[in-house]
Amino acid sequence: MSHEAPHHVEDHVASHHDAPHYVAARVQRALAEDERTYELGIRVDIRGDQLFLRGQVEGAERRAQVAAVAAENAPWLTVRNEVTVVEVREPGEEETL
Repeated sequence: MSHEAPHHVEDHVASHHDAPHYVAARVQRALAEDERTYELGIRVDIRGDQLFLRGQVEGAERRAQVAAVAAENAPWLTVRNEVTVVEVREPGEEETL
């Protein structure tokens, strides 16, 4: 007879009782695994009651999605989205300065 603990969705969400480095790791994992983002290059830092997001993404919509996923996974923190948007140019497209 199996005595497995029931699976709860909440198990994947960090808690305000968790250590900051644990919360940051959970948010980074969520950013990497969430179908809206799949972002591996976002740095998550927690200072007090603020969560800072740093890195680069392609497009303003992706930047907003990164902030939304972070906020969902640590709703008790204020998200400071410092992610920058980079333009992706087609091969051979010239940059005008």
